Amino acid sequence: MDQVQPYFSPVAYIFNFLWFFLLIFFILVPIWRRFLLNKAREATIEQLERKRGSRVITLIHRQESFALLGVPIFRFINIEDSEQVLRAIRMTPEDMPIDLIIHTPGGLALAATQIANALSRHKAPVRVIVPHYAMSGGTLIALAADEIIMDPNAVLGPVDPQLAQMPAASILKVLELKKIDEIDDQTLILADVAKKAIDQMIEYLVGLLKNNGMDEERAKRIAHELATGKYTHDYPLSVEKLREIGLNVSTDVPEEVYALMELFPQPMGSQVPSVQYIPVPYKTHKVR
Repeated sequence: MDQVQPYFSPVAYIFNFLWFFLLIFFILVPIWRRFLLNKAREATIEQLERKRGSRVITLIHRQESFALLGVPIFRFINIEDSEQVLRAIRMTPEDMPIDLIIHTPGGLALAATQIANALSRHKAPVRVIVPHYAMSGGTLIALAADEIIMDPNAVLGPVDPQLAQMPAASILKVLELKKIDEIDDQTLILADVAKKAIDQMIEYLVGLLKNNGMDEERAKRIAHELATGKYTHDYPLSVEKLREIGLNVSTDVPEEVYALMELFPQPMGSQVPSVQYIPVPYKTHKVR
């Protein structure tokens, strides 16, 4: 019996090829675009480093466009961020200045404290640049700098401790408004922890500011202003307000910083690195 030879239409070949081409196109184009975007960031960072003679590190968080059950996902300072920033600082010579560009709503207190400690211990000048905002933990990091540079319209925020998504200062307020026998045990425990958290934050801020050469009286005044719940946690502190409470803030943000921020667009469903720097050790007095 004669075997029937299969028939393949040229149109089918063309159709399959087009499908394969489109599949490769949609896979490779996003990868290529991300590669070009990353190279553009590195080039801008290198340009800024040559201009300022410093190590430039970015700590930039954007809101994710992806949403879970309709709720947008936000990015915050986390342990991974602190590990990367600490690694960048370790790779920087002690006599080389550091410029940290920060744009964040805040985040994990432990991570922010680790970054602040590392910046405070760096022997060369440390400058924190805030093009738009650095709230909560971002403000804590900014206070560790020898110089805070902000856009005239940028803001920082209070660093008052939060417990169980409640301001520690507001928990303590319950002790003033109600008799002790009218308060449940859980609230009393929270109040005790809140008192410790505020005292610890004040003590930490005073030490941080004094380490940068500020006198103790001024450091205590600033610490009480920012850590005791005088403002709501999301209250924006402008350049004028920060100067009023005693912080030295300049508004000489380099143009390259704004150009760099343009290279951190709102991500489309996938995360971009929060911390970025040129990942090579630098030699003293030699800037790429």
